[in-house]
Order: sequence, then C-alpha cells, then structure tokens
Amino acid sequence: MFVSHKIAFFGVASVLSAAHVLSAVAQEARTVSNPSTYILEPITKSRAKLETFAQNRAPFPGEVLLDMNVTYLDRQIYNPATVRYDRVRLRGYQDARQTGPSGADTPLVGPTIDVRPGETVRVTLNNMLPQDSTCGIGGGSANTPHCFNGTNLHSHGLWVNPSGNCDNVLVSIRPGVEFQYEYNIPADHPAGTFWYHPHLHGSTALQVSSGMSGALIILGDRMPTPTETGDLDRLLKQPDGSDIPERVQVLQQIQDACTDSDGGITYDCKPGQVGGIESFDQFGPGSWPASGRFTSINGQVLSQLAPAVAGSIERWRMIHAGVRDTINFEIRRKTETAALRTLTAADTDRWIDQNCGKDTIPYGVVAQDGLTMAQVQMRQQAVLQPGYRVDALVVLPQAGDYCLVDAAAPAAASVNQIAPSHRLLGIVTAVEGNAVNGEIGTTYLQDWLISAAERTMAPDVAGEVVEDLKNDMRLSNFVPHPDIEPGEQQLVFKIDVKQPGGTFFELDGQPYDANRIDRTLPLNGVDEWALRSDFVSHPFHIHVNPFQIIKIIDAAGNDVRALGADDDGDPQYPGLKNVWKATLWFKNPGTDPSTSYTNTVQTRYQRYIGEFVLHCHILDHEDQGMMQNVRITLPDGHGSTVTGHH
Repeated sequence: MFVSHKIAFFGVASVLSAAHVLSAVAQEARTVSNPSTYILEPITKSRAKLETFAQNRAPFPGEVLLDMNVTYLDRQIYNPATVRYDRVRLRGYQDARQTGPSGADTPLVGPTIDVRPGETVRVTLNNMLPQDSTCGIGGGSANTPHCFNGTNLHSHGLWVNPSGNCDNVLVSIRPGVEFQYEYNIPADHPAGTFWYHPHLHGSTALQVSSGMSGALIILGDRMPTPTETGDLDRLLKQPDGSDIPERVQVLQQIQDACTDSDGGITYDCKPGQVGGIESFDQFGPGSWPASGRFTSINGQVLSQLAPAVAGSIERWRMIHAGVRDTINFEIRRKTETAALRTLTAADTDRWIDQNCGKDTIPYGVVAQDGLTMAQVQMRQQAVLQPGYRVDALVVLPQAGDYCLVDAAAPAAASVNQIAPSHRLLGIVTAVEGNAVNGEIGTTYLQDWLISAAERTMAPDVAGEVVEDLKNDMRLSNFVPHPDIEPGEQQLVFKIDVKQPGGTFFELDGQPYDANRIDRTLPLNGVDEWALRSDFVSHPFHIHVNPFQIIKIIDAAGNDVRALGADDDGDPQYPGLKNVWKATLWFKNPGTDPSTSYTNTVQTRYQRYIGEFVLHCHILDHEDQGMMQNVRITLPDGHGSTVTGHH
C-alpha cells in the first residue's frame, strides 16, 4: 500500500528562559513508567577498557572498536569578536584511557570513525559527567530543556537498526553509566559521509553546540554490475589505484558564553573568565550572529588547513554539525597577504572582499547527505542546513592561498531569517602541481572522471559508465537507491504552535510526547510525504530510511528543484530533483501559511522494525517539542499493521 503523509512545521521564534532549567545535583537511581524510553542506571561492575580511543579492528576482524568518555573538557577556542582565545569548559568526548587532562589546544570535535559495509562498530560511552537531578524528572513538560548531563548517541543518516543498543535515541545514559552501542553495518550499505552526535531529548542542542559530534565515513568498494549499482569510491581512484585525497570537514557552531555582572549571558568573555554552555538562553533566533562567533572546521576557528596540490582532484566531505545556522559554502582565491588573526567579526565583510577577491572556484557536488547523486553538479555555492552533508570534488587550479567562505545567503534561505554577513571558515594553500588553465567542470573534471572509469570499471559496465560521464557527468551506476514510483493515497498532518499560554514547538498540533506513537507504518511500505512549514523555516530529519525528493513547490506554485531553476536567488533547492536525502529544509520566508513551500518526498521502510523519531534539526526546536515517534512494524496481511507485542 502506498500512503501519502502531509507534514507542516509551525514554530515561533523564542526559547525557554533559564528559570525552566533545573540545576544539576545528585540524583537517585529510579525507574520510569514511560515504555518508550529505556533508562540505564549506574553499574557497579567494572570491566577492562578497550585498548585505544582511536578505532581499532584488532583483535576482532570485522569490528571497529571505540571507547569514549563523556566528560567536561578544559579547552580554548579562538573568538573573532574579541580577537583572542577564550578559555572554555564544555562537555565533550575524551579518550577513555586518558588519566589526566588533555592539552588546551585539543580540538572540540569527536574522532572520525571509518567503517566498511559488513563491519560492526562498537562504541562504548562512559558518562563521567556530574549527577543531574533533572534527568528523569516527574511532572511538568518533557519538552522543557533538561538532563544536560545525560546523553546517548545517534548515527545520523545510517541505514541501521533503530532499536536495542543500535541507533536507539530513546536510550538515556545517565551520569555514572557505561553503555556500548553496536552498529551492524549491512553489507549493502551505501558508501558515503555520515556523522554522529548526542540525541537525548532535552539536551541535544546544548551538547552538540559544545562540540559533541564527529564524522562517520562508510568506505565502500562495490563494483557496479549490469544489474546493480556500486560505490562511487570505486571510481574515485588515482592512476596508481590509490584513493584520491580526501578532506573531512566537520562544521560546528560552538556557542560558548560567559556571565555578566548581572548574571546574564554575554558573549564578551573577559580575560580570566571561562565560557560554557549551561543554558538554553544561549540559543534562539539571531543568537549565533549576535555572538560574533565563527563556524569552526574540525574544532578550529579560522584555521590554516592542510595544504593541497594545485590541479589535484580531492574529495571534500562537508558535514554541518551545527545547531542553528545556515552555511553557504564558497571557495575563493586569496588575493592579499593579510593574516587570519587580523580579521575581526565586525570587519568580516570588508576583510573578505579585500583579501579573498570576488571570483569563486567551481566544484563538483557528487553526493548529498552521504548518498551519491545521479550526476555531478558543478556549483559555486552549496547551502548546508543543520544536519546536511555535501560531498564535492574540488580542484584548486593554481598554486596559492584559497579562502573557504560562508557566504551571505538570502534571508529566506537562513535559519535566522536574515541575510547574514560573510564569515571566513579557513585558508587552504595549494602548492605547485599541474596548474589548470581552462574550465574546471566540463573539461578538466569530466576528462579526469572518464579516464578514471576507463581504468577502474569492469569491462561489462565500463562502456555504460563512460557514456554516462560524457552525458552531463551522469553517475547512474552509483546511485544507491532505485527511484520510487508515485502513489495515490494521501494522509494529512501539520504542525501548529498557536496555542494560548506560551511558545509551543509542535508537529501535528501537538508537542512531543515520549509515551505516544505518532504514526505506525508497515515494513516494506512505500509512503509519500507532503511537507511544509506554516511559520518560518525548519530543517526536517527522519531517522533510518532516506527519502527521494519528488517536488518542491514555492508559494506561487512553481517547482524549483530542477537544476538551473530560479528560486529568487536562493541556490539550495535547484538541483535537488529526484535526489535522495535524510534532511531537508522546509522553507517559509514569513510567518503565514500562505508563504510556505510544499516539499513532496517519497520513502520506503526497509529491513528494520522498531521505533525512531522524525524532528526539526534546529536542535533546540527538537528539544522543546518539535519531534514525533515513528514505529515500523510488520503488516498484518489485511492491509494494516500488527499491533501489540504478541
């Protein structure tokens, strides 16, 4: 049966005050009545730690092992608003072997996890944060931010089991608890760029904004055949057979703050003060631009990245692991020699215009949200909303310095509903190599891909792959999921927060309720979702199964998803026709339903039964109620689903 779902996001621009956040004190072990949330209480039995924090495949072939403490970290991070380093104390991931504090310059980002299809990833989390009395509080609203020292783990975008000790975000790992996640990666899992982060309802935004996130890369080696698609990794090889160079770039918005003389939040941390993230007062519309902070790359602000070789094709894996800001990624040739540390937040537009020039370097986008697209799309900008990933083939054509810029985007494209100023992300230096003097896209990059296909592809598919690449650089043999045929039935639901008594973040007119299953869907079902926001814009994310974009209709009735479509200067929707994703921006440039866009997507529920969530990926919206529970269950053979547990 094919069912169509309509979903509308409806949110308002505010957050809860600090008065709603209870202080963290010692808590007693307790049970809860909520059957949808599994509480792991402190254990008394110790066990041997894994040998290394870095991933380790020995002594168990086919297994990737990590052991991470969740604890407070004393670090420093550069603050362009004050042109100095701020001392910070933030929750983060630490090597479980480590007995003393790590260096202040250690980046605030989790380790990159590399895994291959068919392997098992075991991640042991040791929650070493102080006890927190707000974990498991009774009464009140579950959508009041709470349990800041509880945690869990979400493997964002992975096609894995949502239950048990796999990608189960309904687990609460309390202070003093150790728990091991086990991700069994299917042998046919698509290769691509994914990531992980905490996902405990009530504290997700606070922990992710502290830098608790990291890349998770699926490294594939499946050759396409005449009947099955393969992994793009198999094509992207050097003439000697080695992989092309790669850059993993975890883009974060670490929004630490201090307190002023009145006890309020201030982003102007004075020398001697230690910044932190202990309140949802630090989040909300306009809070990120007002902070003067810059997006970091792999935990570093305004960093000099590792050098490249001019003319060399690299794969850049960009992950938006931030909470509530839009990134519009550009590469520009640096034209002047001004040092990074001469840039201030207040002077950022002038500095970039003066030092980074006007000309942007095109690059070939090959994957969105970790899933290979049907063709290489040459772009000069790529918009990343919270939770997005973009894989791009990048060529720096000449030796010299290049600016990585978060460009100004139209207000309607931005989480904050304003057109932000430019922000500099970092600098990459290209050393002498094979300079590219012509057009990068349909000459240099296309010729390289055709040559790679002739070298790497099996004889029974090489001709088809080469012809595809000659035809608009198509990648038909590497798209991981087959197209979904459209259906006929529809089911309508929406979000409404216009309730008396305050601000409510809701889906289907209701805030999140952990005890409520909002929709029960059949295994192997195929659904169509009509998605919209009735009040400003929100990035939608659903766990486990990705979706294919069928239509994006603006308020005037135009479909703006085709490559080259005009969406009033907003570059994020054109090119998404039939693209597979796990996170998608629901655009409404205003506060009236009449200005909303309607996004139609289709998805299959394959392989896994169990409960998971869909939610807004502005994470403080999710923490305050913009989330639903989904249950996938077996069909009953009569057009419905099996209910109960028997």
